[in-house]
Amino acid sequence: MTRPDDARRRNAVTTATAHPSHASAAGNPALSSALAIAAIAAATLAGAWFFQLVLEIMPCPLCLEQRYAYYLAIPLGVVVALAAARGAPRWLLLAGLVILGLAALANAGLGAYHAGVEWGFWPGPTDCTGPLVDFGKAGSLLDQLDKVKVVRCDEVQWRFLGISLAGYNVLISLLMAAIAGWGVAKAAKV
Repeated sequence: MTRPDDARRRNAVTTATAHPSHASAAGNPALSSALAIAAIAAATLAGAWFFQLVLEIMPCPLCLEQRYAYYLAIPLGVVVALAAARGAPRWLLLAGLVILGLAALANAGLGAYHAGVEWGFWPGPTDCTGPLVDFGKAGSLLDQLDKVKVVRCDEVQWRFLGISLAGYNVLISLLMAAIAGWGVAKAAKV
């Protein structure tokens, strides 16, 4: 014989676990992967801005270019997640995840190029690498230019465990690409 209290508890448990908001991310790979990518991108940009504004490690031109993929991934990841939560067509979700994955892979390539420049494997862009020429006392324009700090792409400003920020960008971007790939593979089966 069941008591009314037992029936109410079972009903509460069933209602809590069957609520769509509780199962939506777990049962919706497009939603969970898009949210994960957006969160990772936001955390990465927050870290980059922390290094720049708090620790005063200024980014070089290549560092700034590597942020573009994260600036894309945050809003696109949120849009794909919202679309997945609202039951958007599968092709639209897959297209969004593919774009996120391709942007992350391209960013991993840019980060690998930058890390190679830092290690001296190949030359970097001329606007932020190579020797700085001392023009001497050629006038007030050069005096003003002496006050400008040029952040070079071929000099590592910070390393942790032997890996520079460009190297960590490669790892983070590959992680985001893998999550996007997982989302595509799982969402295509659903």
